[in-house]
Amino acid sequence: MKARRQLVPTPEQALAAIAAPAPGVRELQILLSPAAADLLEPMARRAEQLTRRHFGRTISLYVPLYLSNYCTGGCIYCGFASDREQPRRRLEKRDLAGELKALKARGFDDVLLLTGERTPEADFGYLRDSVAAAARRFHNVTVESFAMTEREYAELIRAGCTGVTLYQETYDPVLFRQLHRWGPKRNFQFRLEAPERALAAGLRTVGIGALLGLADPVSEAVHLYRHAEFLRKKHWQAGVLVSFPRICAQRGGYRPRFTLSDAFLAQLIFAFRICLPDVPLVLSTREAPAFRDGMAGVGISRMSVASRTSVGGYRHAPSTGGQFEVNDARGVRAFCQALKKKGLEPVFKNWDSVFQESD
Repeated sequence: MKARRQLVPTPEQALAAIAAPAPGVRELQILLSPAAADLLEPMARRAEQLTRRHFGRTISLYVPLYLSNYCTGGCIYCGFASDREQPRRRLEKRDLAGELKALKARGFDDVLLLTGERTPEADFGYLRDSVAAAARRFHNVTVESFAMTEREYAELIRAGCTGVTLYQETYDPVLFRQLHRWGPKRNFQFRLEAPERALAAGLRTVGIGALLGLADPVSEAVHLYRHAEFLRKKHWQAGVLVSFPRICAQRGGYRPRFTLSDAFLAQLIFAFRICLPDVPLVLSTREAPAFRDGMAGVGISRMSVASRTSVGGYRHAPSTGGQFEVNDARGVRAFCQALKKKGLEPVFKNWDSVFQESD
């Protein structure tokens, strides 16, 4: 029996996908194909229209706060992997209070707390207590950390957590085990099902993504889209966010198998906005200022700002190395000015636009 030959999408099909009233995975695949590579302008116009319709002219801003760089994981692409030689520390109660105070003074009311994989120094109890401390100051407290049980997610909710971000890194199970050399993160299925457990526990939002560069980006994007759609259908009352982290320089010198150009990353973001018109799409300070400015409001509706990827670092100079290099090092004021020039409103908390006159 002859294998069915896959048809190569045409530019005409790509134009039809851009204008489709109810696009799905088929349209996403067409929009990620070479047939759409020369159609970035019409894709951008459609993405901007949909972003404006569902999110207005606002860009929701959040700030990441690294609680600890202790880690038991052997992720070959991560600067926090347990075989990386660097000073390790965690924020103690007094340090954490100082960092939270410094962030609050900058106008933030949306903080993302991060740790490495579960360790004795930064275990679930430490994370839960840190969430409780942040929730006393911030309206929106989310967590990006190790995969947890449904019961643990429920405990985080009681402590004041509103959402979880958890990247699958790669949806290829064979590659996943090769990249995660040791540690509990090697359990592909447990991590894959963690966002569903988080929503089942009652968290308001869950953020997902693939670390772009580890595997074929088109295949990863299709799996990511299907993951998002599964979560949205099963937990329709909650919110799903999609991020597009692209590998950048980190300790260990890992070189990704795939290189994503700015043009293709833009194509990917536009495709997701067209196919998921009402889903918040997130872009971090991994990306350069010019690219972030171009994507703001044109697909992207949520962004980090003034990030530090080392433990603490907002009140005093960081004393540890970062998880990865930040490419957009602008402070709050400079970044908000860039948004204002585009006619966009920076939103630091629910429905309040705040423009900081100084960092």
